[in-house]
Order: sequence, then structure tokens, then C-alpha cells
Amino acid sequence: MIRLIPFGDMDDTRKRMVLSWRNHNNVRIWMVHHDIIALDTHLHFIQSLEKRPDKAYFLVQRDEEYLGVIDFNAITHDSAELGIYANPDLHRVGTILMETLLEYAFNTLNLTRLYANVFSDNIRAKHLYEKFDFTETGRITSEGREMICMERTHEHRTP
Repeated sequence: MIRLIPFGDMDDTRKRMVLSWRNHNNVRIWMVHHDIIALDTHLHFIQSLEKRPDKAYFLVQRDEEYLGVIDFNAITHDSAELGIYANPDLHRVGTILMETLLEYAFNTLNLTRLYANVFSDNIRAKHLYEKFDFTETGRITSEGREMICMERTHEHRTP
């Protein structure tokens, strides 16, 4: 059973756990802002989400195991930019995280379009997006690194 825990509903232990994942070398290397995040900055960010209808962040739990984080930014009435990262201690959970993200985006938020940016050298993430019918729409440079812009529309959602 998959459960989505909004960041604002997490207890202190979960907040610290998510921060440790985000600061893990294998996660932050793929983030646009790849500096280590301080606890007070992390807690302030979580608190700020309460006043941000354009953002939604969730801890994904399956049974008793925490799989990772999914998030939506720049949420409008029909689109959002997605984010996703796995618990660095687990392997092969990307598919479950993406299925959960798509279910929430298309069936709860009722979006028609999702956007993602992935560093061009993040082959695993690029393959995951392609597996779920995201297509390349362009390329940009961020922090001196090339990123692939990808999107997926509502008609490609999984049943």
C-alpha cells in the first residue's frame, strides 16, 4: 500500500530523514541546487509550503518503508514541473515513485501536462522518464551543465 505524506505533516524524524536523503552525495549531484542544505533552511522550506499553492511535496511510503520524495512545482490549473528522488539506501524504486507521481498528477491534481528537467548525464533518470512516455522538448544550461527538458501529456497517462 502506497501512502503520500505531505511534507507539512511529517514529524521531526521524517523531516531529518528526508534532509539526509537530499544531502546525500548520490542525490544532490543531480539537483540544480547541489549545495548541502542546513537543517534550519530545510525546516523553513517545509514551513513555507503551507503558503504555496503552486508547490506540493510528498514523502512516499510503501507499507513500513520510505521510498523517496515526489514533488510538484509551478502548479497551475493544468500543468506542473515534477521532481523525484529515491531513498539513497534503496534500489529500483524509481518505477514505483513515477507511477505514484503520475497517479497523483493526473487523477488528483487533474493536470494535463507535466514538465521535467534532467541533467543530460543523468542517464538513469532520462531512461525512467522515457519509460513513462516523457519526450524531449529542448535543452537548457543550468549551473554550467546541460539539462534535457522533457514533458508528458495527459493522454499518455498509464491506466
